[in-house]
Amino acid sequence: MIRSYYGLEYNPFEKNNAIKYIHKTNDFKDATSRLEYCVSSKGIGLFTGGVGMGKTYCIREFAQNLNSNLHRIIYINSSTLTVMEFYRAICFGLGIEPPHKKIDMFKVIQEVIIDLYKIKKTPLLLIVDEAQYLKPSMLNDFPLLFNFEYDSKNYSTLILLGLPYLASTLKRNNYEPLRQRIIINYSFNGITRDETSSYIDGTLQKAGCRDPIFDKAAIEAIYSYSGGSFRRLNSLLNKCLIVGLTMSRKTIDTEVVLVSQNEMGGMG
Repeated sequence: MIRSYYGLEYNPFEKNNAIKYIHKTNDFKDATSRLEYCVSSKGIGLFTGGVGMGKTYCIREFAQNLNSNLHRIIYINSSTLTVMEFYRAICFGLGIEPPHKKIDMFKVIQEVIIDLYKIKKTPLLLIVDEAQYLKPSMLNDFPLLFNFEYDSKNYSTLILLGLPYLASTLKRNNYEPLRQRIIINYSFNGITRDETSSYIDGTLQKAGCRDPIFDKAAIEAIYSYSGGSFRRLNSLLNKCLIVGLTMSRKTIDTEVVLVSQNEMGGMG
């Protein structure tokens, strides 16, 4: 019904269609260039941003485009892991059977990281998503785990992805050793006002739309609601098409946007 009512070949704001646009945002380009620097420099990178701003998508796209013959990539989501489970996940990612004790896992992980770098020429890229949930003891272990030859060599890359308060957490004095090893600290800003307007117009045109559907005031209201979150933006755009259809509106105005916001739970 939505497609026929608005003259669309498909709904461009559904997840599988919309996600491709992230490649064009300044955030994606800026974050990718910093990820490239982290990997080439073999250091620790901290990447933070609000929910739905494209952090996970960006790092996954980056990792998928790396030559797997030149890198050993391990991706870990830390949201439900204990410290011991985290170490086991690294061991499994490295293809080794985890020893029973933490100190033994620590030792064997370091040995394999050195081997990957010096012998196999496939340095480790460890990506930790939802890193704001990491246990304090794990955060304190990172400077030790990635300390080689009295801290004179970098044999691997660690990327920490998390919500903004992760950066605030790491400012505490007890995390100074980790903070000093962070060579990139990037904060996702989210999709901008101009990018929002271009995204809406461009994706609608690609979907076969000949006439504008959203007026300028509606686009401004939609951007304000999104707060830079690509996920919130697309959820609202999709809802606006549904509400616009039920209200028999060929043009989406601020009234339709307001009704859509209310149905989505307001501004929260």
